[in-house]
Amino acid sequence: MAARSAPSCHLRLEWVYGYRGHQCRNNLYYTAAKEIVYFVAGVGVVYSPREHRQKFYRGHSDDIISLALHPERVLVATGQVGKEPYICIWDSYTVQTISVLKDVHTHGIACLAFDLDGQRLVSVGLDSKNAVCVWDWKRGKMLSMAPGHTDRIFDISWDLYQPNKLVSCGVKHIKFWSLCGNALTPKRGVFGKTGDLQTILCLACARDELTYSGALNGDIYVWKGINLIRTIQGAHAAGIFSMNACEEGFATGGRDGCIRLWDLTFKPITVIDLRETDQGYKGLSVRSVCWRGDHILVGTQDSEIFEIVVQERNKPFLIMQGHCEGELWALAVHPTKPLAVTGSDDRSVRIWSLVDHALIARCNMEEPIRCAAVNADGIHLALGMKDGSFTVLRVRDMTEVVHIKDRKEAIHELKYSPDGTYLAVGCNDSSVDIYGVAQRYKKVGECLGSLSFITHLDWSSDSRYLQTNDGNGKRLFYRMPGAKFRKYIGHSAHVTNVRWSHDYQWVISIGGADHSVFQWKFIPERKLKDALHIAPQESLADSHSDESDSDLSDVPELDSEIEQETQLTYRRQVYKEDLPQLKEQCKEKQKSATSKRRERAPGNSIRLHFVHGYRGYDCRSNLFYTQIGEIVYHVAAVGVIYNRQQNTQRFYLGHDDDILCLTIHPLKDYVATGQVGRDPSIHIWDTETIKPLSILKGHHQCGISAVDFSADGKRLASVGIDDSHTIVLWDWKKGEKLSIARGSKDKIFVVKMNPYVPDKLITAGIKHMKFWRKAGGGLIGRKGYIGTLGKNDTMMCAVYGWTEEMAFSGTSTGDVCIWRDIFLVKTVKAHDGPVFSMHALEKGFVTGGKDGIIALWDDSFERCLKTYAIKRAALAPGSKGLLLEDNPSIRAISLGHGHILVGTKNGEILEVDKSGPITLLVQGHMEGEVWGLATHPYLPICATVSDDKTLRIWDLSPSHCMLAVRKLKKGGRCCCFSPDGKALAVGLNDGSFLMANADTLEDLVSFHHRKDMISDIRFSPGSGKYLAVASHDSFIDIYNVMSSKRVGICKGATSYITHIDWDIRGKLLQVNTGAKEQLFFEAPRGKKQTIPSVEVEKIAWASWTSVLGLCCEGIWPVIGEVTDVTASCLTSDKMVLATGDDLGFVKLFRYPTKGKFGKFKRYVAHSTHVTNVRWTYDDSMLVTLGGTDMSLMVWTNEMEGYREKRPCDSEESDIDSEEDGGYDSDVTRENEISYTIRALSTNIRPMFGIKPHLQQKEPSTDERPPVSRAPPQPEKLQTNNVGKKKRPIEDLVLELVFGYRGRDCRNNVHYLNDGDDIIYHTASIGILHNVATGSQSFYQEHNDDILCLTVNQHPKFINIVATGQVGDSADMSAAAPSIHIWDAMNKQTLSILRCYHSKGVCSVSFSATGKLLLSVGLDPEHTITIWRWQEGAKIASRAGHNQRIFVAEFRPDSDTQFVSVGVKHVKFWTLAGRALLSKKGLLSTLEDARMQTMLAIAFGANNLTFTGTISGDVCVWKDHILCRIVARAHNGPVFAMYTTLRDGLIVTGGKERPSKEGGAVKLWDQELRRCRAFRLETGQATDCVRSVCRGKGKILVGTRNAEIIEVGEKNAACNILVNGHVDGPIWGLATHPSRDFFLSAAEDGTVRLWDIADKKMLNKVNLGHAARTVCYSPEGDMVAIGMKNGEFIILLVSSLKIWGKKRDRRCAIHDIRFSPDSRYLAVGSSENSVDFYDLTLGPTLNRISYCKDIPSFVIQMDFSADSRYLQVSSGCYKRHVYEVPSGKHLMDHAAIDRITWATWTSILGDEVLGIWSRHAEKADVNCACVSHSGISLVTGDDFGMVKLFDFPCPEKFAKHKRFLGHSPHVTNIRFTSGDRHVVSAGGDDCSLLVWKCVHTPH
Repeated sequence: MAARSAPSCHLRLEWVYGYRGHQCRNNLYYTAAKEIVYFVAGVGVVYSPREHRQKFYRGHSDDIISLALHPERVLVATGQVGKEPYICIWDSYTVQTISVLKDVHTHGIACLAFDLDGQRLVSVGLDSKNAVCVWDWKRGKMLSMAPGHTDRIFDISWDLYQPNKLVSCGVKHIKFWSLCGNALTPKRGVFGKTGDLQTILCLACARDELTYSGALNGDIYVWKGINLIRTIQGAHAAGIFSMNACEEGFATGGRDGCIRLWDLTFKPITVIDLRETDQGYKGLSVRSVCWRGDHILVGTQDSEIFEIVVQERNKPFLIMQGHCEGELWALAVHPTKPLAVTGSDDRSVRIWSLVDHALIARCNMEEPIRCAAVNADGIHLALGMKDGSFTVLRVRDMTEVVHIKDRKEAIHELKYSPDGTYLAVGCNDSSVDIYGVAQRYKKVGECLGSLSFITHLDWSSDSRYLQTNDGNGKRLFYRMPGAKFRKYIGHSAHVTNVRWSHDYQWVISIGGADHSVFQWKFIPERKLKDALHIAPQESLADSHSDESDSDLSDVPELDSEIEQETQLTYRRQVYKEDLPQLKEQCKEKQKSATSKRRERAPGNSIRLHFVHGYRGYDCRSNLFYTQIGEIVYHVAAVGVIYNRQQNTQRFYLGHDDDILCLTIHPLKDYVATGQVGRDPSIHIWDTETIKPLSILKGHHQCGISAVDFSADGKRLASVGIDDSHTIVLWDWKKGEKLSIARGSKDKIFVVKMNPYVPDKLITAGIKHMKFWRKAGGGLIGRKGYIGTLGKNDTMMCAVYGWTEEMAFSGTSTGDVCIWRDIFLVKTVKAHDGPVFSMHALEKGFVTGGKDGIIALWDDSFERCLKTYAIKRAALAPGSKGLLLEDNPSIRAISLGHGHILVGTKNGEILEVDKSGPITLLVQGHMEGEVWGLATHPYLPICATVSDDKTLRIWDLSPSHCMLAVRKLKKGGRCCCFSPDGKALAVGLNDGSFLMANADTLEDLVSFHHRKDMISDIRFSPGSGKYLAVASHDSFIDIYNVMSSKRVGICKGATSYITHIDWDIRGKLLQVNTGAKEQLFFEAPRGKKQTIPSVEVEKIAWASWTSVLGLCCEGIWPVIGEVTDVTASCLTSDKMVLATGDDLGFVKLFRYPTKGKFGKFKRYVAHSTHVTNVRWTYDDSMLVTLGGTDMSLMVWTNEMEGYREKRPCDSEESDIDSEEDGGYDSDVTRENEISYTIRALSTNIRPMFGIKPHLQQKEPSTDERPPVSRAPPQPEKLQTNNVGKKKRPIEDLVLELVFGYRGRDCRNNVHYLNDGDDIIYHTASIGILHNVATGSQSFYQEHNDDILCLTVNQHPKFINIVATGQVGDSADMSAAAPSIHIWDAMNKQTLSILRCYHSKGVCSVSFSATGKLLLSVGLDPEHTITIWRWQEGAKIASRAGHNQRIFVAEFRPDSDTQFVSVGVKHVKFWTLAGRALLSKKGLLSTLEDARMQTMLAIAFGANNLTFTGTISGDVCVWKDHILCRIVARAHNGPVFAMYTTLRDGLIVTGGKERPSKEGGAVKLWDQELRRCRAFRLETGQATDCVRSVCRGKGKILVGTRNAEIIEVGEKNAACNILVNGHVDGPIWGLATHPSRDFFLSAAEDGTVRLWDIADKKMLNKVNLGHAARTVCYSPEGDMVAIGMKNGEFIILLVSSLKIWGKKRDRRCAIHDIRFSPDSRYLAVGSSENSVDFYDLTLGPTLNRISYCKDIPSFVIQMDFSADSRYLQVSSGCYKRHVYEVPSGKHLMDHAAIDRITWATWTSILGDEVLGIWSRHAEKADVNCACVSHSGISLVTGDDFGMVKLFDFPCPEKFAKHKRFLGHSPHVTNIRFTSGDRHVVSAGGDDCSLLVWKCVHTPH
């Protein structure tokens, strides 16, 4: 039997025949070194034509399909297909990887392009959204991503002449992108009338915003900006696949086989038709072209590469060819010459020379070829075809010998017999035919009986037997009959065939789908030594022979300790981070239960004081000295800093589960610790302050097994314990992941960063030693090369030596391996058993092993200088405990402060003096769960017993040490002191128990009555006469202690016993069982008693450790199903119950805890199960045991009154308080509002019927003859008061906005420029308003409603504003919510942040330096995100609260601290790296404080925070603790607070009724102790302030009533700057017939008169009811107003007196109109009617008639110019014409066509059919108005758009211009007199927008 190891010979890829032309384009370029770069299959090829040599890049794991060349032409980017495809950037000179970009795209990477300076790379994915992604490729970091298009994208390019602009093209589209912040925003190219909409295949950008693109029909489309300006028709006869720009111009290549060269302005230079050249053929198609100087490279569809020299353009030089499209299966080698034959589905057979690397012959056959064979003398070549025939050719000249067809299915294999007499032919129909060669291939036999199709067959050497098989080959070679192999990657999909060449120099392999031929050079064993300079290939896909599938019999047995450790999974049923979800699921249950009052939390709290234990059994190198000589290590979930002089400990308690690794920063002040978790975190914290500096999460699963800092301390490497043991490299201060890679499938124990080169690191683990280097976002690993020196051993530790090349590793067999670069140089025997720890010194090394010996070595591991054995004899007198055994296994070593620090597997920490004595500092239990715990009746000591078979006594007084230890024959689970403290009873796991002397631990007596483990043991109180022993057999035995006899047995439990307690008289036992029964037994007989639950609490119990019963019902958590309460213990004063549970929480409850889900204080320090808790005899300390973390923790009890000024570490409770947070209508409205986004807007009117553009046209009866003598058609519209010339309107420019969003937003009005300007928002417009002149300028880049606004206060960022908008889901497309950061003065957008806050952004805030921005979302989690806004980078994000957060603000002096407030919520946040840490505000210090809904925030010095509440109080917080309440700062909710930075004064704004002393705005001192109130003289019944801001001597106030008011601080004078309607929609709109005035009427019951010229509101009338419509009389002297309640009113304009009013209808009036002759008033209502009134009859207003048969409610009405007709549009999309005043319905179409209208506001009718858009399924056009000139038309619709059309527009989907600004629903729109302005009214936004009309010049 041969040895089972991989053959030590080697293959090296030497040549690849082929080029990928099909389905790819633009993938062939010249590099700077004049080499040619392209790809085939999964290999990047760099070909040097001069030397006829190929180099290969093999970092990909699947087919490459895209390639881009860096502008400096050395680096190449390639993208591949696959489930998790990645992009590699590599050097074409060295073919080494520079960077890897991954984890973003799926399916594949379709296109790549570098920008002008090569810093950024854009990629396009093959996923369903064709995602476009921009990378900072050197850092491996994604900058921005957006959905690209709904269909395939074929090409993308950066605009090389404009920064941050890109162009992409593909199926039926071209898009022009701009990159701003993290937002990629596309604009679609407008084809217009210049060219047909069609698929664009390639593009190139030029100067002056020009883009040239190649289309599918062979035209070239030229774009300017986003518009198509011209086409160059017939540039090619068919699709243009490739376009390449160079200094001289452009080259294009197409499907017609032509190359065309163009100059820089795209004028043609020359054409080269490749089909006409001598190498050409019919159907040649160009896929890629590259023009450099006088050389042109061309790649074709059929896998050829041509090089053309421009001077001799008709003689292209063929430099590479391969098989074309179709699978490649046939491969044969010549028996005597270095030739290979291949045949493919492209029907060609080709012969290749393996020496010259060239094609020497090609012959085309009739059918696809599936297999080939050459006979023994090399004369005949047999080819098997897909159709079941086979052909034999002569090799010499490729002439046919025979062609035979005997079968119908494909021939899969044919072979000549070795003697050349027979040919065997295997077919897919499972048969093999044998033919005689000499008889001209006559059939001589057949073999049947194979079950599947034949795949392979082989003759025996004597030509008499044939074997066949079914299956498929991979290129593996075996040492027969062994099983290990080496594996090589190059082909992409399946390798279809492999052959050795005749002289065994080469291996030829062919790929099926990638139709490429690979030639590998065979390097035999003896040559390997010389070949070492060829380093083993590096690759991202682990492609070395470690992946052998065979068994590992040649690997030495693992050491037992390591074996045990590899079995540990660290998986949890439930992780602590699952708690929030679990609680959500249990919400209902909790609600039903908590209707009753829950028990309050106790007043006492505990504080961790000391921990006995150190985690050594499965961790290594986790013990260090800090700068000041303290010792840092970890146990359970606690990072411990131990001061050995004072014997005290300090704790880092930021983790919530087992810490598995720890490392110290090179400066020895910071520590990094990694924990177990579903999404485990790494914390970097300061050993001095014990504060977290950064928390890293999001890239590991299960847990973190190793961490290491770089030598400069800036980076951190970590390794996970997920299945692929992921390695991550972090910039830990920023919290950024720099690089990530899969480590190995076996466990990795250690990661070490190279101290000399920060980009390199090593990992070591099970059969694993790997050397990594960073490449962009990836890491490239190379296996350590062992050669013949050693075995592939398991590495337990590793360090770097004195140069960057040298590394040392300790193995599981006791050797130290010495590595140079990646090669093993030598091994040194260091220990018996594994080397667990190793430490590098300035001169030399120190190692520690399982043998318990520490060895010091010189600097080259030549000599061992000194050894120390850890022995009990050497223990120094000052030790804090006892060594359990000699030579314990050493797991960690650290040097410093003149000592060697040692951590052992047994959980001891020792300090070894250089001269020999050993001091024991800390110890805990060894491996095995620890359950047994008892505290002494009158001394501060406790006993523990564990599964590690030891019983230990611990001193709890300040000496904190283990006093005694005794080994037991079995592990134990319980123990108990006798009442006099002299005896100690211990229950063991085999069912026996013993009593020992408590001082000496010697046996007194022992019994063995039970089989199963003893679970609890208790002496009776008083004299301790009886001992109760409970077992898992469900019995309790009662023994008489004096006589040592069993006197009773308690029976009747159905499950194992968990806890027992005696009553105070020693007569009664209380018992808990595993089935959650609470039972009672009489002692000593053991008779079962039934005691009603009410009586139980009346009984005086000697101890209480029960977890069941009414008294402690409240200790079971909401999620009781998934977690058990394992232990409890009551203080001796019966006040506080401590519990321990399965999730590792220690909790304190007030006793008795009646009712469900009592409130508690909870503490995290243990990792999973807290198995036992006990108070000491005087309740001064609580002792807790962690089962699997083997730690004993001592907590001090802090009584209620005693409280240091120190925040307590507890979460007060699981459940949000159920008290009401307070009520206010405005708050409720804001909380419950649902923001509609424009794109999803639905119709505001309840319309029904068929939309106009979908209705069938009725053919009119009197179609006029073509030449008509009829009089010319009259004008459609009477054109009044416009000059002679009609000038069309070509554009609308926003000039004025009346409106401010105060109703549901806040803190959104600010001063700029020292109070000269104010900035605010309404709808989707940011408004800069000049206080003095009232003129406005606008920021209009938002595409939907703005919800929040803030101003950057830092002087470096003057006038910088951030605004957040609503949006749809978070898909990063243009409809996603976003934040814009812009300059208020020039309106330039500086950054756009697309966010993952679905629904919208409700609050934004800048940090103190102005560089960070905080945003809060409206998503269900109310996510809080921090951005570095200038780069568009998201730094951190976290769920904020489960209810609405209203505001979050940075502290004005901080970049890391901020506060959020909301519904029953205030949280204090810290940004640590990329992690957000929060603390809930603590109320408990103040009596009866309850958590209210918080609405606003302000800040004071010394970490003070003020929050305004819904009740009008202001809470004052110091850090996160409530320290006082400013009661009734306002009478209603405090909606707004503002902190003045220059003097610290605080402004508050609330909801108040104006009174003499109070005011809705108050100015306070810095501590909110004194204030001055200001009244807003608005005349409202209540003032509700939503925004306050303070400038120089002025306070700026924004109110709920849409007013913005400036209040003087000295004189308290109010100046109203901005007015608006309070509630929408604004339905009514009317413009004055001759002046620049207009009226608006709205839902808020007011009609307001506005002056455009003076930019202000002139007057307002309160009607007391909602108004729906308004109209001026033709002379402008009267106004008619229609109300929602069916009434209408006529006012005289001069006096605003009521001239008349009438209510004939019960429903809303929708439109009201005066006839042009002022005689009639028409009133249209939602009662489907129009009423006519004759005004000449005076103000009695009697109805004279009405229109009948209107099928639906009336929308708009227009009179004809002669006042004889009225057109009515109704809610069923129908337009009707009625006679006035009779109300008769006019049906005659011809008559209707001849009417001239006075006005046109109808949205219906053939004349305006074109205004209805394709997208009007859900949303409608709501209003329209034709200009006075009669040639322009404006409309408003439900999407919030204002559109400008030509009138009339009878064609469907007419061309128009769109104007954004309104929120969803534009309700009305009108031209002012003289067509100077258009006024549009908003629905949701209650705003009026005034647009200036821009007329075309004469």
